[in-house]
Amino acid sequence: MTEDLLLPFIPISLFLCITYAIKAVVDARVRKQLVGSNASEDLVRSIVEADERRRRHASLRWGVTLVALAVGFGLIEAFDWRDVNPGVIAVLLGAAGIGNLAYFAMSRRLPDAR
Repeated sequence: MTEDLLLPFIPISLFLCITYAIKAVVDARVRKQLVGSNASEDLVRSIVEADERRRRHASLRWGVTLVALAVGFGLIEAFDWRDVNPGVIAVLLGAAGIGNLAYFAMSRRLPDAR
């Protein structure tokens, strides 16, 4: 029965992996063309720095959100809630929301790396 539930996720995960691989190749090609097009050094540097900052913020966001979700799962385990009901789902959604809000507050305080 578990195999039947996981079967639809195989093509979805395959699609996501292929999409990510295509995005990585396209990004690398655009960077190569940008460097090869004799664009100004300041333009190339600003684009690379903005991309690095975006990646760093994405890592921070996922980290904070996953820690908040871990706290939510810990609360569910601490209160010994075993059934999936609206209250348990609300705890997890609330934890994800708090994680995203915490990321927003942290990102506003991060210095601009220029």
